[in-house]
Amino acid sequence: MRLLLVLFAIVAAWAQSTPPAARRHTGAERYELFKKNLESRAAAISRDQFQGINNLDDWKKRRPEVRRQFLDMLGLDPLPARTPLNARVTGSFERPGYRVENIVFESLPKLYVTGNLYLPAAKPGAGRAPAIVYVSGHAPGPAGTKAHYQHHGIWFAKNGFAALVLDTIEFAEVPGIHHGVHDLAMWHWLSLGYTPAGVEVWNAIRALDYLETRPEIDASRAGITGRSGGGAVSWFAAAADDRFNAAVPVHGTWSVGPHVAGDTVRENCDCIYFWNTYQIDLPLVGALIAPRPLMIVNASKDGAFPPAGYEPVTQCLRPVYDWYGVPEKLDAFAQETGHLDTPPYRKAANEWLNRWLRGDLTPYDEGVIDREQDARLTVLDRYPADAINEGIERTFIPPYRPKPYKSLPAWNKRRAELASALKETVLRAFPKTHVPFDTWKSPYRMWTEKYADSYNVEFTTEESIRVHGQLFIPRNGNKSHPALIFVKGKDDIVFSVDYDRLLSAFADHVVLVLNPRAVDYPMDVNRTSVTKMTVPLLGGTLESMQLWDILRSVDYLVEEEKLSLSSISVYARQQMGGLALHAGSIDGRISRVILDDPPASHWHGPALLNVLRITDLAEVAAMMAPREIVSLTPLPDTYRYTQSIFSLHGKSNSFRQAASLGEALRVWEY
Repeated sequence: MRLLLVLFAIVAAWAQSTPPAARRHTGAERYELFKKNLESRAAAISRDQFQGINNLDDWKKRRPEVRRQFLDMLGLDPLPARTPLNARVTGSFERPGYRVENIVFESLPKLYVTGNLYLPAAKPGAGRAPAIVYVSGHAPGPAGTKAHYQHHGIWFAKNGFAALVLDTIEFAEVPGIHHGVHDLAMWHWLSLGYTPAGVEVWNAIRALDYLETRPEIDASRAGITGRSGGGAVSWFAAAADDRFNAAVPVHGTWSVGPHVAGDTVRENCDCIYFWNTYQIDLPLVGALIAPRPLMIVNASKDGAFPPAGYEPVTQCLRPVYDWYGVPEKLDAFAQETGHLDTPPYRKAANEWLNRWLRGDLTPYDEGVIDREQDARLTVLDRYPADAINEGIERTFIPPYRPKPYKSLPAWNKRRAELASALKETVLRAFPKTHVPFDTWKSPYRMWTEKYADSYNVEFTTEESIRVHGQLFIPRNGNKSHPALIFVKGKDDIVFSVDYDRLLSAFADHVVLVLNPRAVDYPMDVNRTSVTKMTVPLLGGTLESMQLWDILRSVDYLVEEEKLSLSSISVYARQQMGGLALHAGSIDGRISRVILDDPPASHWHGPALLNVLRITDLAEVAAMMAPREIVSLTPLPDTYRYTQSIFSLHGKSNSFRQAASLGEALRVWEY
């Protein structure tokens, strides 16, 4: 018995040390490997963000491009036109030591921003008041978030500042949406590269534009602060607009590596992050604020912004302020509390702004704060009939509209430009190198053996990513075969024995049934949503990672299996069909894409970062021409555009519909 236990222990130890290729992984194991991949990618972004920047000269050379990239990720490159603000004061009242005005302006035509302007009481010889833009956090209420944060405005006004406390676009008098990705499955936000942080930053910039019009306010001495979501926006707005002379982000500081490793993204709203096309981190954004005064305020027990996420930001920024010779203009404060708005945090923030905007070192005194009833701070008496706030995510970043082409040379020029743009903007986070496949392969004892040699296979597509499927090889004795890759989606994962639709191909086609990453991981709706929100911090989307798996599966058949293939068809249903079209646009070895109920547009999926800024699915499909596209279902009208490009090639018949997979493959020809 003892010998058996020893042998069991040896076998168990051997199994734990077995390399990935020696066995097949369960879905749960592959999910754990996937999470390691995300953590590794995130850690590299945080580690390498200042790579090649070693001194002030290096930074000054790099700074313009970092700023452009940052604005681009907010949807602010180029900046929108500074259209008339159409600002109105809808009401005002006075209190001892200060006055409040209820204000509305349009940061864009019909995009309404409501706020309360707190002004110090007029004093002889006081001069013009320095300006504060206070960007609120999340605080629901019909009077807007500004009512919840009124105590900040009151203190500033009583201490000589003019403070405009803004509503967020979510919890505003004219509400919009913040949690499109986190809560509402609005994946087209990713395809647009849209984050509500971009709108919040633009509103803050326009708020400063408004303050510049007020003769009693000295907007040349302007600061920005806010907490939680307002803390994140304080970072972004100060980095975007040099007119903010000092900044204090409170409880809104993060970094990519720790937030992915700690699964902290699940705690936060879309507005906290920029979708990270250029794979940079918050400290590099913070460097855009230097050498202006920056106080970073945090809470050490804050689950949404824990020390692991905020401490590296200060550490990374200290050398930058040293380069400028102003180390005193960077400071940090933290207290051992949760995500709370308490006097110590207000003291740290307000003393900092008082010091750098007014040259006043007077110790902070909260004083008496008498809060107003929310109704007193309400700006509008009715919802504006022409407001675009609730749908601003559809128009803030203009989507690209494919243009018609009348000649093949003109289209070929566009095709080359588009291929380059997709590589640089949408697929920028693709791995730079190919890792070994490290293949596991085992006979598949299934009824399919009556049709073809059948195998279960698993292989590596990038570091820590194992994908699996079934490989079927005909026994007809031919030296070369056509190949079919069936790309499964989540809706195709029901039972493993689902090969009925492939029966017509088994006799003559090499068939690979591919399960890209995440299609069969143990992720519920909530975990899937968090994952889809996490991946854009790494520069892509979950779907772009699946696209990589599809491309590597082609390599697998050719390079690893060393099969002689006369053609390669990729078949996919529903949203995976969109990825199949992108795979075909990238890899010329794919001779045919077979669609089954594909989406009409990237507005409906699959989500690829920024893709709607530069193209849409019908134009991506056109990049397949003159190779074949076959649909097993009637195509949406948008694909008439695709048909027009096939016609330019003189290949209208290569864009066709078929009643079955066998007809799409023309199996009778083999």
